Amino acid sequence: MSVGKNITRTEGRSKVNGSAKYIDDYHYPNMWYGKTVRSTMAHAKILSINYSPNFDWSQVVVVDYQDIPVRNIVAMIFDDQPLLVESVVKHVAEPIVLVAAPSKELAQKAVDHIEVVYEDLPAVLTIKEALAVKEKIFGDDNIFKQYTITRGSVTDAFQSAEIIVEGTYKVGHQEQLYIETNGVIATAEKDGSFVIQGSMQCPYYVHRAIKEIFGLSDEQVIVIQTVTGGGFGGKEDFPSVVAGHAALLSRKCGRPVKIVYERGEDFVSSTKRHPAIIHHRTGLTRDGRLLASEIDITFDGGAYCTLSPVVLSRGVIHALGPYKCPNVKISGRVVATNTAPNGAFRGFGVPQACFGGELHMEKIAQTLNISPVELRRKNMLREGDTTTTGQQLSYSVGTQEVLDTVLERSDFLTKWQQYQQKNTSDNKRRGVGLSFFYHGGGFTGSGEEKIKGKAAVQLTVDGQVCILTASTEIGQGTKTIFRQIVATELGVDTDLVTFGETDTSKVPDSGPTVASRTCMVVGKVVQMAAANLKQEIARNLSAKLGCEPGEIEISNNQISYPNSTPINFQEFAKEFVKEHGELKTMAQYSSPPGIKWDELNYTGDAYPVFSYGADVVEVEVDLDTYEVKILKVVTSSDIGKAINPAMAEGQIEGGTVQALGYGLCEEVVWKDGKMINNRFTNYIIPTALDIPEMETILVEKPYPYGPFGAKGLGELPMDGGAPALVAAISNATGAFVTEIPATPERILAALEAKQ
Repeated sequence: MSVGKNITRTEGRSKVNGSAKYIDDYHYPNMWYGKTVRSTMAHAKILSINYSPNFDWSQVVVVDYQDIPVRNIVAMIFDDQPLLVESVVKHVAEPIVLVAAPSKELAQKAVDHIEVVYEDLPAVLTIKEALAVKEKIFGDDNIFKQYTITRGSVTDAFQSAEIIVEGTYKVGHQEQLYIETNGVIATAEKDGSFVIQGSMQCPYYVHRAIKEIFGLSDEQVIVIQTVTGGGFGGKEDFPSVVAGHAALLSRKCGRPVKIVYERGEDFVSSTKRHPAIIHHRTGLTRDGRLLASEIDITFDGGAYCTLSPVVLSRGVIHALGPYKCPNVKISGRVVATNTAPNGAFRGFGVPQACFGGELHMEKIAQTLNISPVELRRKNMLREGDTTTTGQQLSYSVGTQEVLDTVLERSDFLTKWQQYQQKNTSDNKRRGVGLSFFYHGGGFTGSGEEKIKGKAAVQLTVDGQVCILTASTEIGQGTKTIFRQIVATELGVDTDLVTFGETDTSKVPDSGPTVASRTCMVVGKVVQMAAANLKQEIARNLSAKLGCEPGEIEISNNQISYPNSTPINFQEFAKEFVKEHGELKTMAQYSSPPGIKWDELNYTGDAYPVFSYGADVVEVEVDLDTYEVKILKVVTSSDIGKAINPAMAEGQIEGGTVQALGYGLCEEVVWKDGKMINNRFTNYIIPTALDIPEMETILVEKPYPYGPFGAKGLGELPMDGGAPALVAAISNATGAFVTEIPATPERILAALEAKQ
């Protein structure tokens, strides 16, 4: 049985030895290179675009919005984002004109000879300015989308509450910082069709986008994912922009066109994590039991809607955290501003909500003078409890286990009390902080039912089993764990299972590679496809051998049936394909029984199941410089079943470091709507030297409808790091920092405010 074992990462060797081909490693005869002329203004009307007579324009091709044949949009939820600006720019770095040339240098030279003349318009650059609506940049109120969740009566409950605690919390942008920047090669064929290759998470998003721009059929667009150097959500929808641009240029010049962003260009133009302001008002009994919770969240969506409504949805659903409260009102909205659009990013709205919610729990504990552990134990969700949307948790609720294990392994309570009592004399103070969180697996509400993701497996001529799915490998281990799932389901070694090319002309639409759904949702569909293949093999063999299909078993690479010598699986497969052709079986997702979701009122089963986590972060704060050194992190995660434990731990460690960077040092600096720290040298992230000692605990509370019990994993580690870090700073210094990143300046300000 392969599931549960630490088999070697499928594509690891090629990435390590350099043989893996990323998009910039591809070269084609007569290929040209694309560059983009971008807005230098946050909000402005284009008066003219001037092409310098000092440049020979016959050497290049130039494309603007007038070259778009059908729809000038980046296909997404509202379709409000143009592929190329027509008359008004809405953010700095918005694409206006495209150029392609035989060399990158010549393309850049052409770009340098194009001048855009603007008439400046008032810009809306913050959430506060957007809500003031002095300038309308989207609709009548600058609001892309809003949701409200209500349960019970918060008005009545606040009247009976013994204690009311309020707090406001702020989070800023976070940059994606995948190692490989965005890149695409588009090839326009003579019959009007396109082949698109690129670094991406969701090939079928790009497929749809190109169809919309050019008015093409499914068959006229082929999208192929190349080896992708990280995504984190930043390559969910944004590659549709790059692909659309490359396709326009390719069609005009009649050659393959490659566009690969420079790092600084990727920084300023691509999507980031939404900033947010979160306000909590909580009514409690004096001993810490939640009676009423009123939460208000506002996200900054940037200039265009992109995926913001979906990000907001997950944010409001997770706003209270894994706690029970009989009376809840959660209001959320996402507003438009004249900054680069914000979009999908690991955690997808939950890290913002979790920071506000968990730091507020810390504030409640301090107000009531009880331990943060006692507060959480009193209010945590357990099996049989009901969430804010009215979802009853019927199975796989690992709250107790993750909290118990993280507290025991970190010795949290002892250290928390010790640091409170003895941190009084020297200039370096230690502290420890706790966070407790959950994350819904798969799409919200009826999302998975609408997508109905498909996957297939196929017997090949060499006697192997090939997995066909649109779920992409972006560093998280899809190729490896899917092979383990299929091998275990079929009863063969993983060496007999391969992962097919992610090419939309060859693989079914499995839905996007997002939302912690790859293993839990698509992995289950892959398992079902493998089970179908096993049944098909049994059906064929039973007819041939004169036995019942149920009498045929596959295990240890052997096919056995009553009173006969077992058959080698691979030899059988070769013979079968030779005689009948390649055998393919398909499967499609269906929701677990009893799932009900009311989209209008936002009530019911928001997710099929939740994963649960708890983090303990230990820090040392220098009271001369207010710099924070992270000493140790212990994290516990209930993920249902670890298909590959070593890779699961790697995911958790990587996501936790990303979360600590979010909480401690990652800050996008803006000036007049432009990101001005768009370099690795001035956008500061944790390096290998900053990574503390880490201890990872895997809790397995099986989910009956996941592959071998597995639940979502990819986003969970991003949720809890920041609030645990800030709680540790509070434990060390007494400074209650309410905005991240927790820079030395903010720690100093919090200490001064306390005095």
